[in-house]
Amino acid sequence: MGEIIQVTSGAPWESIIGYSRAIRIGNRVEVAGTTAMRGDEVVGENDPYRQTVRVLQIIKKSLEKVGADLSDVVRTRIFVTDMSRWEEVGKAHRQFFKDIRPVVTIVEVKALIDPRLLVEIEAVAIISQ
Repeated sequence: MGEIIQVTSGAPWESIIGYSRAIRIGNRVEVAGTTAMRGDEVVGENDPYRQTVRVLQIIKKSLEKVGADLSDVVRTRIFVTDMSRWEEVGKAHRQFFKDIRPVVTIVEVKALIDPRLLVEIEAVAIISQ
């Protein structure tokens, strides 16, 4: 199975819930649901585009910590609290992935862990050997 590498981003819920931001096992990387938090601050409050950009920046940094990058991403799952604003989220996603084009799922959820959050994204990456 290979060595397991775990990384944290310092999000407040990581220690409370007991999870890692990302885990690499062999050439597979799983990135946990990621939101636009910076400490106790929500980056881009009331702005799904800015939140998505922040989320994807965190995901990018997490991938880099385990030896991967955005070009290794094969799937993203996007959770939004207001589907009527999906185009703002999609615009930011496209900026990061327009040439990579991973498979994507986007679903509306009732709420995220903090009511100020509008977007949460998970990612799966497969690192080419």
